[in-house]
Formats: sequence, structure tokens, C-alpha cells
Amino acid sequence: MKSLRIALTKGRLEKSTVELFEKIGYNCDEIHNKGRKLIFRIADGKFEVVLAKAADVITYVEHGVCDLGVVGKDTILENGTSFYELLDLGFGKCRFALAGKKGIDFFHGYKAKTVATKYPKVTRSFFESKNMDVRVIKIEGSVELAPLVGLSDGIVDIVETGSTLKANNLEVKEYVTDISARLIANTASLKLRKNEIEELVGKMEDIIE
Repeated sequence: MKSLRIALTKGRLEKSTVELFEKIGYNCDEIHNKGRKLIFRIADGKFEVVLAKAADVITYVEHGVCDLGVVGKDTILENGTSFYELLDLGFGKCRFALAGKKGIDFFHGYKAKTVATKYPKVTRSFFESKNMDVRVIKIEGSVELAPLVGLSDGIVDIVETGSTLKANNLEVKEYVTDISARLIANTASLKLRKNEIEELVGKMEDIIE
């Protein structure tokens, strides 16, 4: 039978997912000795693991070339629509936050605010929920720079410890939403390979709990 193919987000989520697989009892030696390879067989060929960037994990799952994916909720909120979110894996925890210059009330005044972010979709929906009209500017690099050079009044970004904000004289004004790693599934795979997927989800849930 064909291996179940799982796309993992490279980096920390990959590491935590591999740890989860090993706790279940799956052999992941091939990933530990990966070299430059991008596709691996684990659990004696039961699963095929593909390593990809976060947004690409969603693309591979949506297009059906991967049955499952492990990706952060941040990427799902910004990029994803046509797949199933099966499980909160409980690792990769952080939060989206609105931040701005220390001691300045972001919400004060009548002038429309400008917000810089790598996550325009998340940012727009946050301010829409507050019935606030803001101008959103997409930034690719260090978002913290935008309010410092006068490009924006605030930023929406992922905050883990807040040390980068502190170092740049910025502070959290409001938390937007919590984030963690999620297991997602291709909609067709969920029907065609239901039993295998349910078995894996069951084993993951046992470990997470």
C-alpha cells in the first residue's frame, strides 16, 4: 500500500513533530540523517515525510500531493482555506499581537492608523472585528523597524517572549489570537484514507494528552 505522505514545516515544527512520531514509536532515523534530502520514509515506509516551507505545506496539502501537513495556525489564518484542520498538536505556541511604541496609546485619536505586518489577512480581519479602518502595509523583513522609522503607527506580528519588542522600545498593545502547530488533511485523502488517518490522529492524541 502507498505510504501516507505528510508535509512538515522545516525547522522547529519539524523537530517537534519528529519527537512526537518517536514517542508514538515510529523510527525516524532517515530524517535525523537527512543531509540535503527533502523526502524521507519513516516508520518502516508507512509514512513518507516531505520537508517544506510553512506556506508550501498548505499548497501541497490543498493540491493533494500530500495527504497531511503540520503547519502553524499563523500560516493557516493567512494562507489556508480548502483543507481540514484535524488536531491542535500543542507545540509551537506563540501569539499574534498588536504592538506599538512604548507609552503611546495606539487607539487614541481620529486619524486612520497605519499598521505594518507580514500577515495582512490576519491584520485586516482583526481590525474589521473592531470596526476600525486601518491602512495595512505588508513587510517582508523585520516588522519592528516600521514604527521606528515612521512607516506605521503599529505592527501585527508573532510574539513569543517579547524581547525583540522590548529591545526596540515597543510594547504589546493587545493580543490578537493564540497560535500553535496544527495537523491538516487534504479533503479527498480524508475520505479515501480515512482509517489510516484516524489511526495516526488517535495515536497523536494519546501522546498529546
